[in-house]
Order: sequence, then C-alpha cells, then structure tokens
Amino acid sequence: MSAHESTYVPKTGFERWLDQRLPIIRFGADYMALPTPKNLNYWYTFGAILMLCLVIQIITGVVLAMHYQPNTEMAFASVERIMRDVNGGWLIRYVHSNGASMFFIAVYIHMLRGLYYGSYKAPREMIWILGVVIFFLMIATAFLGYVLPWGQMSFHGAVVITNLIGSIPVVGGPILTWLQGGPAIDNATLNRFFSLHYLLPFVILGVVVLHLWALHTAGQNNPVGILIPKERVAKDTVPFHPYYTVKDGFAILVFMLLFAWFVFFMPNVLGHADNYIPADPLVTPAHIVPEWYLLPFYAILRAIPDKFGGVVAMFAAIGVMFVLPWLDTSKVRSLRYRPMMRVFFFIFVANAFVLGWCGAMLPDAPVVPGMPSFVLLDGQLNSYLWLTRLATLYYFAFFLVIMPWVGLKEVPLPRPKSISEPVLAGPDAAPAPAVAAPEKKG
Repeated sequence: MSAHESTYVPKTGFERWLDQRLPIIRFGADYMALPTPKNLNYWYTFGAILMLCLVIQIITGVVLAMHYQPNTEMAFASVERIMRDVNGGWLIRYVHSNGASMFFIAVYIHMLRGLYYGSYKAPREMIWILGVVIFFLMIATAFLGYVLPWGQMSFHGAVVITNLIGSIPVVGGPILTWLQGGPAIDNATLNRFFSLHYLLPFVILGVVVLHLWALHTAGQNNPVGILIPKERVAKDTVPFHPYYTVKDGFAILVFMLLFAWFVFFMPNVLGHADNYIPADPLVTPAHIVPEWYLLPFYAILRAIPDKFGGVVAMFAAIGVMFVLPWLDTSKVRSLRYRPMMRVFFFIFVANAFVLGWCGAMLPDAPVVPGMPSFVLLDGQLNSYLWLTRLATLYYFAFFLVIMPWVGLKEVPLPRPKSISEPVLAGPDAAPAPAVAAPEKKG
C-alpha cells in the first residue's frame, strides 16, 4: 500500500491561505485519513505509545533542567533538592526516570513486532532503518541521563563506558578527551553530558518525523504481510481515524496504568541503590552495571575477552539491525506462515532475556551454585561468562546465519489471498483461495 492522494479541502479563508504556504493542516488531515489495513492488532499500538513516551520525556526533562545544576559539587544535591523542595519535583523526577524504562519497554515490543511481522521488508526498509537510528539515539540519551544524578553508579558507569571509547585505535584517544573535556571524568564531562542529554531528545523527535513520513509514503504493514493492491484498498483498509485512534487511545490508557503503578508504588525498583550514594572516585562499587534496558548489550560487551573487540561487538549488535532487510532472504513477510523461522524467533526473544540476566550478574559467578566446575581455558564452564558467550553467539547467528539460511530452505505455509475475505466470508463459507508461497530450491 503506497501513499494515498490528499482528500483535504480547506474550509475557511485562513485555511486556504495557510495551505498554500505551509500545508501543515493538510499533512495532519491526510495522516488521519491514511488508509490503514483493517486487521491490525494491539501489537501495532506501540507506535502511538512511544510517541506519548517521547513527549512525556521531553516535557519532564525541560522542567527538570530548570532546577538541575550540572556541576560535580552540586549535581547530587540539586537532584535531592528537586525531590524535596521543588513543588511536585518528586513526581516529575519519578515520571522522567521511570519514563525511560517505559520508553524502552515499548520500543523493544515495537521492534520485536516488526521482526515477527516482517515490517522491515521492501518497500519499508527506510522505515526500519530510521527506527534503528531512533533506537541508537535512545540508548545514547539514556546513558547520558544515567550519569546526571552523579551517584556512585552514575560516575563509575561513565568511567567504564568512556574508557571503552578510548580503546578505539587512532581516533579513540582524541574522542575520549573531547568527550571528557580533559584527562578524566570531571566537571567538564558532566556539562557535556548534560548538554547532549538535553539536545538528543529533540534530535529523536526530528527522526520520528522522518519515520512517520516514510510510513506515510510506504504504507502500514499488517499481520498477514500481504501488500494491498490499489483495487483492494477500499475493501481491505479503513481510515486511521476514528478506527485506530480509538484503539491506540485504549492501549495508551492501559499502558499508562502500568506507568502509574511504577511511579506511585515502586518508583525505585528499576534503578540501582548505589545511585543514592554521592559519587566518590576513591570508592568503586562492587559491581558496576548500567540500567536494565542496556544490560543485553553490556553482556555482549563483556562476552569478548579483548576490550576493543567487546566494543566492536556491542556496536555491531545494533549495527546488524541496519542491514536486516537484506539479510532476510524469504519472500514471505509474516512469521505466521513461516513455522520454522517462528521457532528461531521465540528462541531469539528468550535469548535476549538471558543476555539481560547475564549482564546483571558477575561474569565469574556460577550459574548453578554447587554444580561441579569444568575448567576451560581461563575460566569455568559453569559461569555467567560462558553462558553470555553462548547467548551472544546465538544473537549474531540469528541475524547472520539463521535468517538467511532459513529464508532459502523453508517452505512457508499458504497465505490468504487478501486480509479481509477469509474473515468476512464467515465460518460456514467455503475457504477463500490461498496464495501458495514459492517453493525454495536447493
């Protein structure tokens, strides 16, 4: 389904004047009237949820910036002042800090939905690529924000990550010096991190506009994964408003209940207790870990014994997603009709949880306490380090080996001819004609 022709008609003189010079009302009206597949389920509501999360983060972040002091001597105290002395400050801070977690929960579900239904396939490659850009900017913004409270975990987490950048040959040293503003993490570093953390959400907003523009041009995917020809647009689609604005609105209300539950009843459960201790360069926490949503990538970083190799693997874990549209060799989009690939997909999801779990644990801790250790090279087989390496191997194999190979070998199930006829025909009608997927050779 491609972009539809504009149906907007200016009704007043001002609207006609504005439409000739800046057709912003036309863009909004056309988006609300966008022909949308009528079989979208609730997994497709996370785009609207993510937009709400971004707006919440920007608004609360601007308010917090009015009271925050980006100075190593005052940063921790300014956060406590926001919590105790600023009217409603505790609520704004908890909404902002937990909003980051809600943002990542929604974006991970959104990306997994895209993987399951093949939303990255032609002609929607640019939608997926821009989505990965947004994800990368989210990670950078979240890390920078994690440093700002200037607690123990903030400071030492910044030391670990910035030193990893310094391990990059040739350019690593100059980039590290520029980022730190000097030879070590200090006041200049905090000022830079605060400036970038304030700026990047607006960059994300700009990329989101491009993401929506690409979606408006290429059209929405659907769970069946069938392209809707022009002659079936009237039968297989409905206007985005009011059908999906109502559906998105209900999903947003349910999501906000989860959000409010964390904010009001357990606001610190997703954080780390050490960040309520002022930063002290002379006292290193027993176990330095990032926020939970970065743990899988932190685990991949630790899985490689070489420091620079770990940095490459960590960035490659995100970079491989940019070329995902060209790694999947199957002609069928939706995993509903790819039983073999569906099994590998659910293993991939479980593997992501394993990586997050391993990232939160000490690398040399035994996975099964009391289980005999089998010495292998410089470590123990019964440790989180080796479990992390196995999980990392599957992570990259899923994209680089499994996805291309299964796409060539798998024979998909027959697909329905359209997205509406099988449903509208009724349970007693003859089954609708099916479109058999092309058989794979070799």
